[in-house]
Amino acid sequence: MTRTLDLDEQPPAPPEPPSRPGSPRAGSGRSRALSALLRVGLLPVLLVAAVVIFSVVEPRFLTTINATNISRQLSFLLIVTVAQMLVLLTAELDMSVASNIALTSIVSSGVMVAVGGDGSAAVLLGVLAGLAVGLVMGLLNGVVVARFGVPSFIVTIGTGAIAFGAALMISRGTPVTGLPAAFTGTFGTTDVGPVPLSFVIALAVCAVLYLVLNRTRLGRYLYAVGGGENAARLVGVPVFRSKVLAFVLCGMLTALAGVLLTARVSSGEANLGSEYLMLSIAAAVLGGTSFFGGEGRLGLVAVGALFLVVLSNGMNLIRVSSYTQQVVIGTLLIIAVIIDRLRNRSAIR
Repeated sequence: MTRTLDLDEQPPAPPEPPSRPGSPRAGSGRSRALSALLRVGLLPVLLVAAVVIFSVVEPRFLTTINATNISRQLSFLLIVTVAQMLVLLTAELDMSVASNIALTSIVSSGVMVAVGGDGSAAVLLGVLAGLAVGLVMGLLNGVVVARFGVPSFIVTIGTGAIAFGAALMISRGTPVTGLPAAFTGTFGTTDVGPVPLSFVIALAVCAVLYLVLNRTRLGRYLYAVGGGENAARLVGVPVFRSKVLAFVLCGMLTALAGVLLTARVSSGEANLGSEYLMLSIAAAVLGGTSFFGGEGRLGLVAVGALFLVVLSNGMNLIRVSSYTQQVVIGTLLIIAVIIDRLRNRSAIR
């Protein structure tokens, strides 16, 4: 009688064969260094190097004001990156995050302006409308990908185009202004002690997702689906529901980042958040999340987002052009993907 494996169980690891003299396992320091690099990644080395270099080159880098700027910039990218991570864990990709931010910004701003006044009702309705945009986007992406088996890359490019077009149609290409001061003041400029409120919200999101990924059945399901859909089905994992929930959570978290960005710039804009697509993917992959699914740690992903923000902040301080910054980010993404590929090959062997 075949017994179904419970995801709570940990199957015993097979004994490792003893290494022979001269084998790669017992070999030179070079092989051990390569193994450590593939396991940990370049991220810690790159982050320390960036901090040291920018601290020496630009004295303003280590000031309190700049630390506050970094934490505020990090809050938006961190939320979008951990949202992207949830989808990557299931071996999928969400290319619609930037358009989601744009449509959220336009819809939430439009609702607040339509309600009028500076009271909490306008702010609450606007925020809920923005989150509803993320819910619909995530639900649409998840259902189409999971039900019809269409590659998520194609589906989310399509839904992203729809969302961006809708944002332009609603706003007619012009920013939505006149937002309530209670909204822009609370979510855009308020600090909690020495750190911005948006950063506190981002940390709270990370704390909740850490519990979800490491302490709940949904978290185990996401890793299992990314590890292999067929195997996950055989052990009773609801693959369809897990993928849909991953996209829904990604959509709503991205919408939350869109709301916070809207408060920061004090207007609804259809071009808001365009840079977060590539940055979120780069930060997640640099943090060790695999493009092939089933692998990723939220802590390292957060460090990946921090590294990209530190890099961008430092390059801005030393007046590196935005074009050069794009080249650097793209190069790092390619390097991260190569390391991810080598790590997977090493795991197979």
